[in-house]
Amino acid sequence: MRRTKAKAEETRNRILTAAEYVFYEKGVSNATLEHVASAAGVTRGAIYWHFQNKADIFLELYKAVPLPDEELLRGEIENAGIDILAHIEAVAGDWLDVMAEDEQRQRILTILLRCDYTSDLAPVLGRQQEIDDEHTRFLEDAFSRAAARGTLSSAWTPSSAARALRWMIKGLCSEWLLFGRRFDLAEDGRQGLSRLFGCFRRGDAPVT
Repeated sequence: MRRTKAKAEETRNRILTAAEYVFYEKGVSNATLEHVASAAGVTRGAIYWHFQNKADIFLELYKAVPLPDEELLRGEIENAGIDILAHIEAVAGDWLDVMAEDEQRQRILTILLRCDYTSDLAPVLGRQQEIDDEHTRFLEDAFSRAAARGTLSSAWTPSSAARALRWMIKGLCSEWLLFGRRFDLAEDGRQGLSRLFGCFRRGDAPVT
């Protein structure tokens, strides 16, 4: 039983890897499950065993590249002594470092940016929005904690700060991936984050 489960997981991962390359090369709308099955070395039946349809595979790839908010709200911000704004900025910068080096993340995010969300992929938009809303709530909670500790500028609400950070990260990555990587994503991105978080911080709030 354990070997069978491991084999099934291996097949599932092989399908996702194949889909990643097929979607990147052909575009999601032009790719078929036959293309994915051929690239993965499996039958269409094997794909349907693990995934309902192409949109289901697409969503799995989407969940593989979460923005930094999922990673930063795991433990440390509950530490009473931590500078929450500095922590969020550091994690966001680290995420940009990873994106600049990780070719898989680059491929998947490029697929998402190029995708035509029509016909059979239209339902994916709703699910993506649910995931994005959940991520935004995570960030809003972090900025709410910063506000409660008196470090968030009164010019910002937790909601507006969370959305500004998400828009900046997404904008940076979109510009970098789609228009020739004409700047240093990690270095220039960190500089932009420094300026943004300088605006977030209350003028008399110390940086710890």
